[in-house]
Amino acid sequence: LQFHDPFLLVGVQCNGWSVHVPSDVTGELGKMVILPCTFTHPYKTFDRTLTAIWRIKEPYNGTVIFKCVSQSSSELCKTAISHKNKYKLLGNPRHKDLSIRVDNLTWSDSERYFCRVELAGDIQDKYESRNGIKLHVIAAPRIINITVSSSKDHTFQARCIAEGEPAPALTWTGPPYSNLSSTSSSSHRVTKELRSLTHDGKYTCTAVNSHGRAEGAVYFYKFRASDSSSFMVLIFVPLGIKVVILLVILSFTVFSR
Repeated sequence: LQFHDPFLLVGVQCNGWSVHVPSDVTGELGKMVILPCTFTHPYKTFDRTLTAIWRIKEPYNGTVIFKCVSQSSSELCKTAISHKNKYKLLGNPRHKDLSIRVDNLTWSDSERYFCRVELAGDIQDKYESRNGIKLHVIAAPRIINITVSSSKDHTFQARCIAEGEPAPALTWTGPPYSNLSSTSSSSHRVTKELRSLTHDGKYTCTAVNSHGRAEGAVYFYKFRASDSSSFMVLIFVPLGIKVVILLVILSFTVFSR
């Protein structure tokens, strides 16, 4: 048996060895995706221990997120490592297929993945994909939060936060408003703030990307001084009447005793 240099290019055969993977795979946020990987080896039959490994970030030294071991050709590949239990073997390593399924995709799953096979022998044979698979997680827009708040200078602003991949474009619609707005983004999340609100009414935030659109709305009503005064009277007059009634009941109870 020969030891094969792991730094060989993906898909290029060397003495019967090769690994075949796509350069890119796309999956949708919250759903599952399959990462394909097949390989060849120079042996007509192989009945010794076989180990299948998947790692992320970089080849040969990246974090191992999946590992399974098959002791013989009659034994299934038993899972030894499955980070967060979200990786499942779909292929049969004995049939030269290391494909896995990744469940419940999150933003952090957007990584580069590398598959590796190890065949035990007098000198252990190892072969790993060097370029790996880049997993792209996509998502239709989603409004995370939409609020109205006041500043120290007693002005009001509406803020809309949305996420999606590609990062969505945000627009505000509603009553007449000034052009004072600001937009900031971080990875798949975008924030757009509408400053110096002056008109009462419904303000709608729309988020759009190539996978869909989402809307969220907030209602803005600014209390005036005269309105707030009458509002306080309406609140406290009924409260005062209840206090008077309570005092009368207590006085009657004491007098009766």
